[in-house]
Amino acid sequence: MTDLERLLIERECERLVTRYCHLVDHGEAAKVADLFDENGIWRSPDVTMRGFDEIREGFEARQSHRRRMSRHVCSNLAIDVIDERNATGCVYMTLYRHDGEPEREVSPLVGPVMVGEYRDRFVRTIFGWRFAERETVVSFLSESD
Repeated sequence: MTDLERLLIERECERLVTRYCHLVDHGEAAKVADLFDENGIWRSPDVTMRGFDEIREGFEARQSHRRRMSRHVCSNLAIDVIDERNATGCVYMTLYRHDGEPEREVSPLVGPVMVGEYRDRFVRTIFGWRFAERETVVSFLSESD
C-alpha cells in the first residue's frame, strides 16, 4: 500500500467520524445506520445495537427526541490503517447537550455532560468505508446526567 492510498483511507474514515456527529447533532440521527456495515455494532456502556435494523431503530428514537440539542466535539483522532479493507480508530469526544423547547436556536451552556472516546473499527464495503463497530467509552460523566 502506498502512502497516498493509506492517506485516502484515513481521510475516508475521518469523514465517517465527522458525518456521524453532524447527523446526530442536526436532527438526522436515523441516517447514522447508513454509516455502518450491514452487520455493524454500536455499543455504549448501557446499550448494544447489532445490525442495520437495530442501529436505525435506536437512532430513529434519538432523532424523535426533538427537545434535545447536542454537539459532539471530537478531537485527537487517530486512524490506524491495517490493510486495504480494514482500519481502526480512536477519537476523543466531548458531549454538550440540553433538553429544551423544540426548534430553538440556542441552548444554555452548562458544560459537557460527558467526555470520553469513540473506539472504532472500519471496513471497506461495496458502498465505501463504513463502521464495522463503534464503541463509546466514558471517562468523565456529569453528576447531573
